[in-house]
Amino acid sequence: MDNSGKEKEAIQLMADADKKVKSSGSFLGGMFGGGHHKVEEACEMYCRAANMFKMAKNWSAAAGNAFCKAARLHMQLQNKHDSATSFIDAGNAYKKSDPNEAIKCLNAAIDIYTDMGRFTIAAKHHISIAEIYESELVDIEKKAIAHYEQAADYYKGEESNSSANKCLLKVGAYCAQLEQYQKAIEIYEQVGANTMDNPLLKYSAKEYFFKASLCHFIVDELNAKIAVEKYEEMFPAFSDSRECKLLKKLLEAHEEQNSEAFTEAVKEFDSISRLDQWHTTLLLRIKKTIQGDEGDLK
Repeated sequence: MDNSGKEKEAIQLMADADKKVKSSGSFLGGMFGGGHHKVEEACEMYCRAANMFKMAKNWSAAAGNAFCKAARLHMQLQNKHDSATSFIDAGNAYKKSDPNEAIKCLNAAIDIYTDMGRFTIAAKHHISIAEIYESELVDIEKKAIAHYEQAADYYKGEESNSSANKCLLKVGAYCAQLEQYQKAIEIYEQVGANTMDNPLLKYSAKEYFFKASLCHFIVDELNAKIAVEKYEEMFPAFSDSRECKLLKKLLEAHEEQNSEAFTEAVKEFDSISRLDQWHTTLLLRIKKTIQGDEGDLK
């Protein structure tokens, strides 16, 4: 379907809206009133133009710019909610081709929502920014971590603990990858403790204690032994889990500096419960501390 006509119409609408904004601030506009009304009309025109650009698949500079202009005018009119909504629309449009501009718009919306005390919705958009860093930009881990942490803080403040835990688990995963093991351990222990008493979530607790144990293991074998015993005491169901049995085999193999036994234990576990890239990376880091190891899990 040819939407070029929509794009031309949108460009004309933008020009007309720009004229309205200029005339609303003119001397005559001020003398005879109607300036406020003209700004409202311009707002509506920018939004219509933005949607036309979207239909024409002209995302970044066109649709995003139109939504941004609408957002700023809404703010001028003290329509905070509408301004935030337009900034979100702008961010979503810019996501298609200009991630940095998308982040600026989402941050502008977050500032409005936090000013209004709308922390749950602000947290949601912090997650959106973190996801942009994950999928589009460099320096992913540090920037994504900061936004997931901020989202977790806002969710906690609103008693949305399940949403807060999801964000914290993202932070924990990145911290372990960045070798910030102590911070990762604290997060996995905290989330594990939060979930082990919940009948619907307690099955997940063993996974979090497993991840915390792997982080301990990289730092120090004795630390890992003490941690596993602590988790068994805290959460008796952990003792019977395949994860705990694997950890004990790995600790024994590591103590004996037996890389073959280490690899065999990992293979056996992986044949039933597939280990993802995160687990594999940490297990390889542990295995490399065995003398004479060649550094793979094959």
